[in-house]
Amino acid sequence: MFFELRTYRTKPGMLDQWAKVMDEKIIPFQISKGMVVVGSFIGEDEEDLYVWIRRFESDEQRDQLYRAVYEDSIWKNELKHLADEMLDRKKGIDVKKILATPKSVVQ
Repeated sequence: MFFELRTYRTKPGMLDQWAKVMDEKIIPFQISKGMVVVGSFIGEDEEDLYVWIRRFESDEQRDQLYRAVYEDSIWKNELKHLADEMLDRKKGIDVKKILATPKSVVQ
């Protein structure tokens, strides 16, 4: 089992709207496809920081879930457009594969 730590930067003034889209549309859609979303967060002192964590059982499962989500017409025709509107891709999207320590509560 491993986790993805995904860090995004939003365009100016878009953080609250992005967090709402994530909570109400993107995360529920991804969960409906089998994704496990451990949590989502906004920066306390950074007005453009959005972070979320997803859990996977294996690389194969991640590949399967990526296909289920990102090849779906709902993602391609609706949700990707919202991400493109609100995320600052010039500042980048950072994705790290991380492992929980043995005593972590998120096992």
